[in-house]
Amino acid sequence: MSEKKLILFLDSGDTIIDESTETRDEEGIVTSASIIPGADIMLKTLVERGYTLVMVADGDAQSFKNVYKQLGLYDYFTAMIYSENIKATKPSARMFKAAAGSIELTEADFSRVAMVGNNLSRDIKGANALGITSIFINWTPRYPHEPADESERPMYTISEPLQLLELADQLNEKLV
Repeated sequence: MSEKKLILFLDSGDTIIDESTETRDEEGIVTSASIIPGADIMLKTLVERGYTLVMVADGDAQSFKNVYKQLGLYDYFTAMIYSENIKATKPSARMFKAAAGSIELTEADFSRVAMVGNNLSRDIKGANALGITSIFINWTPRYPHEPADESERPMYTISEPLQLLELADQLNEKLV
């Protein structure tokens, strides 16, 4: 399978993992959680199709390691960028620039990147500010589905993980 031009940045909570199922220890570290239906198949299929996946998520590194290793999904990601390590949270440009740098992309490559996330004020606003294609997954009822302003308006909206497969292929075709 040939490598795709499109690079996918993915949030974790309520994008891949169902935040409502998280169990935490006394220090607030997530020890386990369940996956959103179809998200495991989505990740596996994207990797099989040759996409590069980078996690860009707010939270503690250990939480992500715990959950993604338990679910057997850790190795699908070429890199994982966590707010704990970057000392910033989305929509900070530092998060997205760190993700790009982790796979040797520059800001000139942002036109090849799509950010998939559940939070308009963090994932979508941050991607839009940098010219990264923004994809809103409106799966969860826990966060607003209406943008507060134009900076939070997603370029694309999907309602469940498997819808990303066709959209990613369409976006990749535009780059070829």
